[in-house]
Amino acid sequence: MRELNQRIVLDRLRRGGAATRPSLARDTGLSKPTVGQALLDLEQDGLVREAGRTSAGPGRSAVLYEADPAAGHVLGIDIGRGRLRLAVADLSGNVVAKVDEPNRCRSASALVRTVHDMATGVVGQAGMGLSDVVLTVVGSPGVPDRSGRMLHLAPNLPGWGRRGLLDELEAVLGPGLLVENDANLAAVGERDQGAARGVDVFVCVNVGTGIGMGIVVDGQLFRGAHGAAGEVGYLPYGWVDTDSEGWTPSTPGILEQAAAANSVVQLAKERGVRNAGTAREVFQLARQGDAGALAVVEQEATKLAFLVASVSAVIDPELVLLVGGIGSNTDLLIEPLEKAMHEISPLSPRIAPGELGEDAVLTGAIATALRAAQDIVFERRGENLVTQRSGVNV
Repeated sequence: MRELNQRIVLDRLRRGGAATRPSLARDTGLSKPTVGQALLDLEQDGLVREAGRTSAGPGRSAVLYEADPAAGHVLGIDIGRGRLRLAVADLSGNVVAKVDEPNRCRSASALVRTVHDMATGVVGQAGMGLSDVVLTVVGSPGVPDRSGRMLHLAPNLPGWGRRGLLDELEAVLGPGLLVENDANLAAVGERDQGAARGVDVFVCVNVGTGIGMGIVVDGQLFRGAHGAAGEVGYLPYGWVDTDSEGWTPSTPGILEQAAAANSVVQLAKERGVRNAGTAREVFQLARQGDAGALAVVEQEATKLAFLVASVSAVIDPELVLLVGGIGSNTDLLIEPLEKAMHEISPLSPRIAPGELGEDAVLTGAIATALRAAQDIVFERRGENLVTQRSGVNV
């Protein structure tokens, strides 16, 4: 019962912010003596601290208590084909250290080493070591396979699908490790702090080097029976809008091959668009009014309309978010995408840009880590105080 009371008080402080003993008793339904004992225990365990005083009437003041954000830290890691992003956050979600570097690795072994070195560096910036991190969440392309300790369907990261890879990551990052699909974490991030706040049924479409999608149904991340829900890059794609008379069949292919970054660049070359060595440059030229680049953007939007129409017919989302290196170009994409949607489907979900930009996956990783870390820290209560007294930074 004493532990339960501590949990109730701590949860209230985490959800509602700093509070006095009387307000905690009122909000939780516990008696004032019970709240007082719970606060004493939590303060001794390093989970709660005084946050000042507040006036409670003429000539009187009361102590404010808050959940101590420094009681634990989490590490979020976003592994992408082009970039590696890492951040350390305290239990309030405040980012205390962050690093963002190009991914120049050409093998899985090199990538594991690089992630370890960057993780060591970023937690060092926060005044810690890797062993001080309560939980690490890694966002990566692919579908985690817990039994084979590997990632399936991650072709854009060389060697990333080999058996035992998750064990290799755990060996260098520590046992408190969770690996999740990056598109799933982008969806979590957008619902936690971005454009999908308060939306219970939505999809987050990540279009860049590859194509992936995070699905949220009834406010919960939906992974499917084998964790592969949202692998929309493998949708069969065999229709293109070739002329004003509408849709005509073409050679069937995989959607990722038809709509990801390499396809955008290749199509630009075929249309004679100069100075467009990357998808980013194609979109920049389109903003400058280049006719060929604008035609490429319109064709890309048509392909994405096929994706949105397919997903909408199955999931019926309230909202479709576009994120990623290509998906974030919503100023150019949304109008032709919605036009193509009207031509091929009676369904019309709201289509909008994500709000978190390049930080969507990292934000989702931190949010996921925090939810689990808060329980872990409570179970380990008292350890923080012992560590602090021994002179080790936490």
